[in-house]
Amino acid sequence: MESSLTLYFYQYMNNKTLKQNFRQTILAIFAFATAINAANAQTMKQWRDSLNNVNKELKLFPNSTKLLLSKAAVNLQLLEWSDAIEACGQVLAKDKNNLSALYYRAYAYNNLRRYSLAKNDYERFLSMSPDNMEARLGLAYTYMLMDRDAEALDQLNNLIELHPENSVAYAARAELEKDMKMYDTALFDFDEALKRDPTNTDYTVSKVEILILQGRRKEAKKALDTAVSHGVPRGLLIEWYTKCK
Repeated sequence: MESSLTLYFYQYMNNKTLKQNFRQTILAIFAFATAINAANAQTMKQWRDSLNNVNKELKLFPNSTKLLLSKAAVNLQLLEWSDAIEACGQVLAKDKNNLSALYYRAYAYNNLRRYSLAKNDYERFLSMSPDNMEARLGLAYTYMLMDRDAEALDQLNNLIELHPENSVAYAARAELEKDMKMYDTALFDFDEALKRDPTNTDYTVSKVEILILQGRRKEAKKALDTAVSHGVPRGLLIEWYTKCK
């Protein structure tokens, strides 16, 4: 797991609900967290070919933790949640503290709506690696799926304490605050995110959405102008400029 993977946290942000946004962003994180660098280039057929190759190797080396984790990663790419859980279980039977297996299994459990089991795996992961950003985001996401927004907010508060210079931490908390209609605190957090990443179009758009909701169109336009002054192409923001009129 690499903390730099959180740079992709906002890759799929759009105007859907918070939980849909979080689902997309967790998917984005996972795509880069599987340690398979060709994630974006692979077609489903290529993933199936990869799985066939891994299965062949596993017949020769059935106890290989590395191969079992590779199998789990490919299973997840193929949306084969139960198979991924089984492979991770085999790894954890040999190494109960294997972080990759816990992370992959938690991700798979969430996709099967087995949220309590996902929560348990993320919590085990964080008990051993408390500053890991992806796992803490995953746990926050799981709490939201369980309609436990206060606990999700606690996790995001912890995330900011652990990573105070990371724009994603502030933006994630702001999205939850926006969903909870805590607009003033959400705006504060989007401003903090933009201080750290001023060219991030998604942060700007989320901030502008709140300002427009509050009828603060002049401030919304000013936020758009600021983004353009930092190098964001104006054409990417035309829709939002129109909404500010």
